[in-house]
This record gives sequence, C-alpha cells and structure tokens, in this order.
Amino acid sequence: MSRYELRFSGAGGQGLITAGIIMAKAASIYEGKQAVQSQSYGPEARGGASKSEVIISDDPIDYPKVTQCDALLAMTQEACNKYSHDLKEGGVLLVDSDLVTTLPKGSFKTVAFPIINTAKNDVGREIVANIVALGAMVALTGQVTRENAEKAVLSSVPEAFLELNKKAFSMGYEKALAAS
Repeated sequence: MSRYELRFSGAGGQGLITAGIIMAKAASIYEGKQAVQSQSYGPEARGGASKSEVIISDDPIDYPKVTQCDALLAMTQEACNKYSHDLKEGGVLLVDSDLVTTLPKGSFKTVAFPIINTAKNDVGREIVANIVALGAMVALTGQVTRENAEKAVLSSVPEAFLELNKKAFSMGYEKALAAS
C-alpha cells in the first residue's frame, strides 16, 4: 500500500491550509491519485499553531488523518515542537531556518532554509511564503510532479498573481533541492 502522509504546520494566517489544499488538488486532479486534506488550528486562529494534513495514496483512503508522518513542514518553532513527534523514520522535516532553531532528534532528513525570507526578498512578497514552502515540499517528497503541482497552484490563485505564485513555487522547489 502506498499511503504517504504530509503535514504543513505553522502559525495561523501563514496560508498553510491553502498549501495543503493545493497539494491534495495536485495529487487528485492532476496525478489521478487518491487524496484527502484536513485541517485544524488553535483557538486564536491567526498566530496560534495550525496544521493542514494531506494523505496521498494509490488506494482508497480509509482514515483521513496523519498517523505516521512522512513529511512535515514546520514554519514556526511551536509547530515543530507540537507536530514533529510522529515523524516517521526516514521521513522529511522541512523547516524555516530563521524561525525553527531547535530541531527535534530522530532518524529523518532535515532540510532548512529561510522560507519566509525567500518569499520576501527573492520573490518580492512575504504573502507567498506558503507557495515557496509548497514548492519545497513537492521537491522533497516526490509525491506529485513539479508540472502537476504548478498547474494546481496556478488554478488556485487569482489571475493577477499567477506570475508571483509561479516564481514562489519555483524558488521553493529549487531552494529545497539545493538545501537537501
């Protein structure tokens, strides 16, 4: 069985639920796989720890929540502390190196680069940090092709922001490969 579990986590308002939805869309609509996406966030929505989980499988998905996380994105230290406990052996932990300074111990691969700063300084808008992170997750997990993920991104954002999001996705994809 090929069940792959991803978790996008960080602070409410960082767009991680959107990133999860786009990942699930890439897997289901453009790759023809089974995918489910679920989300939760703390009571203080903006600022509190939030997570978006995506399960991708070739077979029907019987349980929509992460049980053994294959890949975790942690955009804040709080999210890393809270959600890294079930990262499986051989999994991938992607962190924003500016915000996550204490890394959990375990036999998984850690990839770190300044995700928010990349969005702000290299792409030009901090608001697309979630798409930078999504590009990185696509590169690191190999669950969907770069092309199909990009199609999912472009079909999910307003027309006025297509180029910005395309650049953000590519920047995250490239930086993750370079950092891994």
